[in-house]
Amino acid sequence: MSCRWGTELWDQFDNLEKHTHWGIEFVEKYTKFVKERSEIEISYAKQIRNLSKKYQPKKNSREEDEYKYTSCRAFLMTLNELNDYAGQHEVMAEDLTTHIICELTRYIQELKAERKSHFHDGRRAQQHIENSWKQLESSKRRFERDCKEADRAQQYFDKIDADINVTKADVEKRCYLKARHQAQMKHQVAEDSKNEYLTFLQKFNKEQNAHYHTLIPHIFQKLQEMEEKRIERVGESMKTYAEVDRKVLPIVGKCLDGMTKAAESIEPKMDTKHVVESYKSGFEPPGDVEVEDYSLSIRRTVSESSYLNSQGESKPSRSNSRGKLWPFIKRNKLSLKLGSGPEDCSHLPPEQRRKKLQAKINDINKEIQKEMDQREALSKMKDVYIKNPHMGDANSVDPRLEEICQNTDKLQLDARKYEAWLVEVETRLAEKSDKHRPPGGLYNSQTTTTVNNNCAHVNRESPDGSYTEDHSTEHHLKSRSTDFDDDFDYEDPLPTIGTCKSLYPFEGQNEGTISMTEGELLCVIEEDKGDGWTRVRRNEDEEGYVPTSYIKVFFDTNAKGAMTYI
Repeated sequence: MSCRWGTELWDQFDNLEKHTHWGIEFVEKYTKFVKERSEIEISYAKQIRNLSKKYQPKKNSREEDEYKYTSCRAFLMTLNELNDYAGQHEVMAEDLTTHIICELTRYIQELKAERKSHFHDGRRAQQHIENSWKQLESSKRRFERDCKEADRAQQYFDKIDADINVTKADVEKRCYLKARHQAQMKHQVAEDSKNEYLTFLQKFNKEQNAHYHTLIPHIFQKLQEMEEKRIERVGESMKTYAEVDRKVLPIVGKCLDGMTKAAESIEPKMDTKHVVESYKSGFEPPGDVEVEDYSLSIRRTVSESSYLNSQGESKPSRSNSRGKLWPFIKRNKLSLKLGSGPEDCSHLPPEQRRKKLQAKINDINKEIQKEMDQREALSKMKDVYIKNPHMGDANSVDPRLEEICQNTDKLQLDARKYEAWLVEVETRLAEKSDKHRPPGGLYNSQTTTTVNNNCAHVNRESPDGSYTEDHSTEHHLKSRSTDFDDDFDYEDPLPTIGTCKSLYPFEGQNEGTISMTEGELLCVIEEDKGDGWTRVRRNEDEEGYVPTSYIKVFFDTNAKGAMTYI
């Protein structure tokens, strides 16, 4: 449908001016909308990035250890994908600013200038036709006035001409001539005014025709084209607005696919396996506890007397005994929990010790590789200095090379030391993987029951207090310390209730403990009461506590309170 403003709206100059002004305001309104959307995208992307950064694992923290689990790794992948997702919203904001906001802002300035130019031409044409109309009206009024004056002069002449035969002819004759001359002059002025009026009328009609049929339609047509371009430009901007969203959808979809893939990569069985690898001690669970036969108390008393007499044990002094009663010192336990302990990690369970040593070896190997890379780089630098002395002194590199060689030798010694400890642990773990069998000889007698204590309960504490999960142990040990003091209030030493053989070496560094070597035979004088410690004696005056999980106990079945672990 064809519609032209120049012909249809020839008399709507003011309304067209208002409409085009509203059109520019609409473009400005849409530009403001897109700008606010861009600001929202930038703010949203910033919040998403801050959220992703907030939950990223911190370096040198416990959270890094958590990411060995597939669920934690999946969460980390989700955070990374979320970071990329935020990046796409930043891209959207940038495209909205570049392709819409900046373009429309520049276009609005051009649109205002073009509109101003067209309406300036229209007002000038309107002013011109108004001036022509005023000239026409002025000539018309002048023509009308001159015609009236000519008519009055003619009437006066006609009156004088009718009274010509009156007396005083000379005077009348002079008045007659003057009136006729005046009438003729007025007629001539009226004729000239008429010609001028007709000229202005013809000119005005011509200009008016050009104004309403040529000039104004041309200006209005330009305004119409400007308005159509404006509407088209707004439509293109709206299309670009949608395309900006559609452009990032594939990458956003990939981010969401990455999150889905991360969720699908979670393996519950693998995570539970990592739990085993993280907390496995390498010990075996304790055996059953045998019944304590209190009906044999008399027999045990006789056996104790004969056994003590035959061994010739002396009575330990109360002062020495009391100095070894309490094997747990809180400050030592605290220091171990803070990361201290023997260099060989002997305070840890076998399996955890193996993993700790392996990690140490890996770290040392990385340091060795780093030192070797530095040495190689310095060697190349020295060769360059030798070939090009003007670049530097080759001897200046030697001190650093010597320092790197010393560091490398030291690291290699440490690596061999840790590797030896690792081989020792792995050998013991391999030996413990086979089932323990009762040894022959003395320990195979019918009156002796074998106790295989290869592993303490998981809620017990290691000899140096490095792994403990049952907080009730501390309360139990406090209550047991009273029993220890009560036991040592007697002057007589405790009787022997069995023997034991050490499975692992143990360094009794804490007060109340006793050191032992692997394979050593000791006398058991007090059984494990559930805290993971057994009291043993080496000779007449040397006794203390050792971890129950480090020994293999053989209780005398005839002794009171004897218990057997299978």
